[in-house]
Amino acid sequence: MNQISRRAFTSGTIAAAIATTATKGARAVGPNDRLSLALVGAGGRGTQVAMDFASRSDVEIRYVCDLHEGRLAAACRQLGERKGRPPTPEKDLQRLLDRKDLDAVIVATPDHWHALATIWACQAGKDVYVEKPPSHNVWEGRKMVEAARRHDRIVQVGTQNRSAPYNKAAREYIATGKLGDVHLVKVFNLKSGTAYRLPPDDPAPAGFDWETWLGPAPMRQHSSGIFAGGWHKFWAYSGGDFADDGIHQLDLALMLLGDPDLPKGIHASGGRFAFDDDQEVPDTQVVTYEMPNMLLTFELTGYPPYMDKIANDIRTSDLFPYWPQCATRIEIYGTKGLMYVGRHGGGWQVFGPAKKQSRPGELIAQMHGRPGDSFHQQDFVEAVKLRRRPNADIELGHKSATLVHAGNIAHQVGNAKLRFDPVQERFVDQDAASQLLRRHNESRYSVPDSA
Repeated sequence: MNQISRRAFTSGTIAAAIATTATKGARAVGPNDRLSLALVGAGGRGTQVAMDFASRSDVEIRYVCDLHEGRLAAACRQLGERKGRPPTPEKDLQRLLDRKDLDAVIVATPDHWHALATIWACQAGKDVYVEKPPSHNVWEGRKMVEAARRHDRIVQVGTQNRSAPYNKAAREYIATGKLGDVHLVKVFNLKSGTAYRLPPDDPAPAGFDWETWLGPAPMRQHSSGIFAGGWHKFWAYSGGDFADDGIHQLDLALMLLGDPDLPKGIHASGGRFAFDDDQEVPDTQVVTYEMPNMLLTFELTGYPPYMDKIANDIRTSDLFPYWPQCATRIEIYGTKGLMYVGRHGGGWQVFGPAKKQSRPGELIAQMHGRPGDSFHQQDFVEAVKLRRRPNADIELGHKSATLVHAGNIAHQVGNAKLRFDPVQERFVDQDAASQLLRRHNESRYSVPDSA
């Protein structure tokens, strides 16, 4: 899209200009064409995703966009070493999206920029692979869905578990009734951790546009601690480890259950119990969702050293986790069996009744797994070329993110039990909670009502 119309979008004053720009910048990608990609956000995760895409013969990472000159240069150097030719660096996202030789972008910025970067890309006629969580809040997530549909763009969320073959097999196992009726599902994100201390504010590095980095978030003084990853700990930028990592397990649980409707009731409890530190997000949290004919619970910790994510030797071999101390597991309680599912390629196992209470139950079924990253990237490339919905379409990602945001809101308003309207995506008779469904600080980076 042209510069004038997108600047009209950022000011939020000319909604009609948005609708007229629909997909003018889109390039038809043939089945044998190489997909031209740009990385937006050259942190550790973004660079890793771009490196994985760069390993494909049908993809070219042509540009890297980042506000920080050091990260920008490092990502270009690494990608150049992988492919033999470094991508072109770019610090201005709007200028990047004006490129006619660009098909799609990988949005791997901090969470508070995901929605705006995705919407801008859709308006510019670019398809999007956006890292999780797709949104910072419920309202912005719905605007992302609207932008994808209005501008006919492919938007894939980086919840790669939806593309892993072992998870598809587990979903089929449940869908065919082999597990029986399911009325209780437990989702875990029981991580270790330490106290977090935010260092004092400091001057921004030369050439670094801190105001743009803040984007839709409230203005504050520059903080190297916030920039270097501390943003995960504060509500202005993130939803804590629930949004950063727990959404993977929660999204996978929804997929396994056939993506049921959103809950009508949400109850949260928790707080910062383990550490008296500087973070705002809880280190201990339990959320209960009243799903149709089912309870879904989510449990989070950020302190026990004996809990861990699935190890690399399990991810790449035919081994299963030790489930009781697997930090990122899902337990699905059916009337015929109990299913354990791990992400990161942890596979799944189904157990029946035990012959003796002191012995493990009968092993009914199992399947080893491999991480879904490469399958997910393959799905995105195919979706772009075939113009079909991807496995983790933005509508599905928005549903999972809504559960995260709603659970965090229930905690923020006093560990309350809230009623939720799943159609309108709002709380019922809860003004304090409803205020947290979107941002209220206005800036030139605010997401407008019409996307």
